Amino acid sequence: MLRRALKLRPLLSLHPSSSFSHLFSSSSSSPPPGISSGNFIQLVAGKSDENLSISNPTISIDRSGLCNPPEHCHGPTSDSELVKHLNSIIKFRGGPISVAEYMEEVLTNPKAGYYINRDVFGTEGDFVTSPEVSQMFGEMVGVWAMCLWEQMGRPIKVNLVELGPGRGTLMVDLLRGASKFKNFTESLHIHLVDCSPTLKELQHRNLKCVDEEYISSSGEKKTISQLAGTPVSWHAAFEQVPSGVPTIIIAHEFYDALPVHQFQRASRGWCEKMVDVKKDSAFRFVLSPAPTPANVFLAKRCKWTMKEEVDKLNQIEICPQAMELTESISKRISSDGGGALIIDYGRNGVVSDSLQAIRKHKFVPILDEPGTADLSAYVDFEAIRHSAEEASG
Repeated sequence: MLRRALKLRPLLSLHPSSSFSHLFSSSSSSPPPGISSGNFIQLVAGKSDENLSISNPTISIDRSGLCNPPEHCHGPTSDSELVKHLNSIIKFRGGPISVAEYMEEVLTNPKAGYYINRDVFGTEGDFVTSPEVSQMFGEMVGVWAMCLWEQMGRPIKVNLVELGPGRGTLMVDLLRGASKFKNFTESLHIHLVDCSPTLKELQHRNLKCVDEEYISSSGEKKTISQLAGTPVSWHAAFEQVPSGVPTIIIAHEFYDALPVHQFQRASRGWCEKMVDVKKDSAFRFVLSPAPTPANVFLAKRCKWTMKEEVDKLNQIEICPQAMELTESISKRISSDGGGALIIDYGRNGVVSDSLQAIRKHKFVPILDEPGTADLSAYVDFEAIRHSAEEASG
């Protein structure tokens, strides 16, 4: 079963010609047009921006006390190290934590995070992604990367960055498909951004990497992928990838795993949904009794859409990390040249309540057995587009 089956996976491609971005959905009946220059933005799927009205909603918080929606209460969870850690955070804070903080701890806690110490992909894992289904996926992404390299004038040095490369399957297929184009592969330095030691080992093995005796000026051994003779480096964050040369960035099903903040409409305004723990150690959702730092991002997000659309919603999800990452990517492309391809599922507009948990290819309750299921949420492509435009000027 494909991960998040039957969900559309729009692609957002950011190109070096100023703030150009291109968004289209897999449901489009016609192919996207060619790349044009300048600050041109075209939406092939979704509503046009021509009549977009900007509003400045007033955000208030219901201070009448914690709300405890009964439908979100869960039974006692296991006494795992991650559960103990989450309980200690809530106890130390003297109150609930945001859904985003819960999500980040569950997925990437250095000791017990979902992605840290296990291989979660494939039929034996919890979900299957597109590169695991067919090698054609990675090969097609490679064609896109080579076309972009050609458009940039065949630069001698290029950083090829993949965010969240999983087992490395996409990059393996990309390099194998491009191996005959020596000028392209010889220009590449591959940079893989991942926080999981387990997955880094899998990537190292699948890319057929060899650690040479040569040690770089930074004290790291030089690692070469024997698939195409390209150097490979690993980083914990995109900001650690060296700048100064054109950069091609690939993010396949990466954005959906970034932590989201959830807001719910209450009697006196938007309140952030939080995660609390009951006396029996069961986790539950509650509403914040006071404004939170994420309210700033909520106000920013609401300015990017029509007030009428926001008024129809009772819940809103925002992803500040997605906005900030997109800004960093856009600034890097503007300064060094290159492009970015973001492949994920989501919508071109405000996202409501989309957070989901998947274990063994089945949906499970979000708060049950933290660390044993994948957590993901719809990607807000409209917010990504606006973030890219603002960052590139």
